[in-house]
Amino acid sequence: MSTQTKTESKSQKNNGAPASIVWFEIPADNVERAKTFYGNLFGWKIERFPGPKPYWHIDTGGADATPDGGMMERQCPEHSFTNYVGVPSVEEAAAKVEKLGGRVCMPKTAVPQMGYFIVCNDTENNTFALWESNENAK
Repeated sequence: MSTQTKTESKSQKNNGAPASIVWFEIPADNVERAKTFYGNLFGWKIERFPGPKPYWHIDTGGADATPDGGMMERQCPEHSFTNYVGVPSVEEAAAKVEKLGGRVCMPKTAVPQMGYFIVCNDTENNTFALWESNENAK
């Protein structure tokens, strides 16, 4: 099979959209300490995000294709880094996760005017999230 055919087959499976990491979240026991650590280590700018819940935006300073992230207070002892993978449909991708032996940990949740996410575990019990951009999300 030629390289061109392999590439075409790969993109057709995902409707032509690459399944790339589009966001990450860092849980912290002490947000101020974590902000100082990551800010000094990588030069990231970390600012409080507007809204009712305590959440911080991490500006990694990279090009547009480089994902930024968020920081939040740790929700439980097992709460670890979470990568968000962009998909055309979180519902279709979540169904595929379950078909392949993973599980949905948190159902479809809206981030108003931004999109939807679903948190999953893979077959090795690693947490990741699916992200669907949608400006009409409510």
